[in-house]
Amino acid sequence: MKYAVIRTGGKQYRVAEGDEIEVDKLESEKGKVVTFDEVLLFVDGDKVKVGQPLVKGVKVKAKVVDQLKGKKIRVATYKAKARYRRVKGFRSRLTKVKIEKIV
Repeated sequence: MKYAVIRTGGKQYRVAEGDEIEVDKLESEKGKVVTFDEVLLFVDGDKVKVGQPLVKGVKVKAKVVDQLKGKKIRVATYKAKARYRRVKGFRSRLTKVKIEKIV
């Protein structure tokens, strides 16, 4: 089995060809191809390449499927003994990508 660990948006994702993942928003349009250069680990069957910090010569190509919003997170703040309470909502912007090829 062939897979890689990539880093994007400050997070790490384990991806294989054909996977669909949601990552932090990428500035790319629907249908475009994006390339992830920051590959931290590459596994091809029994061969394992570990980057220090990145693996040289390995890239992951993915196609942008959709731009969407994540699940709503409610954030409550208050001040004790002051009758002050506020509830705010936050929805992160995400990009759904389909991994096409690990080169």
